[in-house]
This record gives sequence, C-alpha cells and structure tokens, in this order.
Amino acid sequence: QVQLVESGGDLIQTGGSLRLSCAASGRTFISTYSMGWFRQPPGKEREFVAFINWNGGSTDYVDAVKGRFTISRDSAKNTVYLQMNSLKPEDTAVYYCAASKTGALLRLRLSGTYDYWGQGTQVTVSS
Repeated sequence: QVQLVESGGDLIQTGGSLRLSCAASGRTFISTYSMGWFRQPPGKEREFVAFINWNGGSTDYVDAVKGRFTISRDSAKNTVYLQMNSLKPEDTAVYYCAASKTGALLRLRLSGTYDYWGQGTQVTVSS
C-alpha cells in the first residue's frame, strides 16, 4: 500500500509561483513508481497535468502548463514536486499526486493508469 500526502497548496495572485510536494508516508518507497499530478477545477472533471517516469528520465505535461510547470522527483527524500510558475486563474483546482506501477509512457496521461492517490491540495489563483 502506497500512501501519498500532498502539500504546498495556497491562495496566490496571478503571476505567482508555488511548489507542490507529494511525499510517500511510512515505509513506502516510490523510487520504482511513475508519478503523476492531476487537477480538478471547480465543477469540472479531474485532468492530467504532468508525469515523471520511475527513473526521472521522461516527463510530459498538458499543453496548458508547458513552459510554466516542472515536475521533478527526489528519491532520497521519497518526494515528488510540481513547481508552478506564472500561475493563472484557470490553474485554480485541487491538485492530486498519484503513483503508478506502469512504465508505459503512453498510458501515464490516463488517470486509470494510477494505482494510488493522495488526498489533494487546494490551489487558488486570484485575478
């Protein structure tokens, strides 16, 4: 069982930056998992934001955040990060991290690929 805990969400003004963290709790080591970030805007369905494969060699982003968001992982700290810059009001959402056992890059944009999810952290960008 993998337990994931997100943190770093906040209320921030347009153009600001935040760094979200996703830490695996207990004795879970996520170094062999591909990790993803998803978000759910108010009144909308959950959507893919970014993923990083198990060894950090591959990343991918939804077009709306390319050039502004960066996903990274620190295996020593058992943590995955999402650095978010130049935030816009449309980035307002609950952000979730997730862990997947698959190494198939083509599937990592799909929420159904992920085996474990965190509880989410709220990001609100004011205009």
